[in-house]
Amino acid sequence: MRKVYLDHASGTPIHPKVREEMLPYLKEVFGNPSSLHQFGQEAASAIEKARRGVAGLIGAEPEEIIFTASGSEANNFALKGITLAHQKRGKHIIVSSIEHFSVLHSAKTLEKWGFKVTYLPVDQYGLVDPLKVARAMTEETILVSIMHANNEIGTIEPIEEISRVVKERKVYFHTDAVATTGIIPLDVGKLGVDCLSLSADQFYGPKGAGALFLRKGIRIMPFLEGGIQEEGRRAGTENVPGIVGLGKAAELAREEMEERRKHLVSLRDKLMTQLPRRIKNLRIDGHPEMHLPNNVHVCIEFIEGESMLMLLDSQGIAASSGSACTSRALKVSHVLEAIGVPAALAQGSLLFSLGMDNTEEDIDYLL
Repeated sequence: MRKVYLDHASGTPIHPKVREEMLPYLKEVFGNPSSLHQFGQEAASAIEKARRGVAGLIGAEPEEIIFTASGSEANNFALKGITLAHQKRGKHIIVSSIEHFSVLHSAKTLEKWGFKVTYLPVDQYGLVDPLKVARAMTEETILVSIMHANNEIGTIEPIEEISRVVKERKVYFHTDAVATTGIIPLDVGKLGVDCLSLSADQFYGPKGAGALFLRKGIRIMPFLEGGIQEEGRRAGTENVPGIVGLGKAAELAREEMEERRKHLVSLRDKLMTQLPRRIKNLRIDGHPEMHLPNNVHVCIEFIEGESMLMLLDSQGIAASSGSACTSRALKVSHVLEAIGVPAALAQGSLLFSLGMDNTEEDIDYLL
């Protein structure tokens, strides 16, 4: 049976060159990067090389990169670390209603800690209106967090426009760019963000490796305490193989991005064109133009997504019914609720997330 993997949003395979780069750090280069001897310093040098690779991918300075274990950790770090460090200025933050749960749950925790949170609505495509961001800000607002693109429906948010209204009020701006880093070009300077979250496993790097970009000069409370790693902001012996893999994946993404993007767009457009022709009562979600190149999200009437997933899996096709962090919960997606999809229709959701390993023959097999 043919096997087709269309669940890259849940995790991508490791690029062969990334795996090759990581192998020495799983064998002979085993020193602790905090040690002063040559074994440790070889590992420390590898971390700094990876830091430069990640910084180069997003237009940052190497010293602005803090390594984490995942995008979810980076989101937690940004929301809690910045709000706690700047709470004397105010105790109000703004997030959108379609953020990843690592942002939304962090916001709920901050509410328990005495912060006020505004959850912004989105339109039918999942877009955040910059004017609504401006209206929601108060003298107490210290942080706005809006994702760069939604990992379920693929809509790319107008981050540059939102940044301009946020900066007028001198408020810090975070974006969850897990769904976009390594997939589409991005530059933290052009976006105008103060901090940005990313994850290696979205662009052919290893699982368990992520990073937080934090603009130079911005204070943040340490996420983990008890060590000097990451300038004392994230204690614990570093995952050297994972960080090395993240750095190499970032270098390759930068080099191959345009070629990958063109390939993904051609597959995405074929799927978006053919699916409605072959299946009645099907709607395609997300913005028709500002859309990730690797994302096709649909809702089909009169059938449950889980049933379709099992049928597809029996034919060797891997897909998902939404975010990997929520698909096992068998609940209606908060993202689909936010864009106004009726609950019954939302139960029939499918997400096909494409990768550079997919071919036109894969799409034909699915169709």
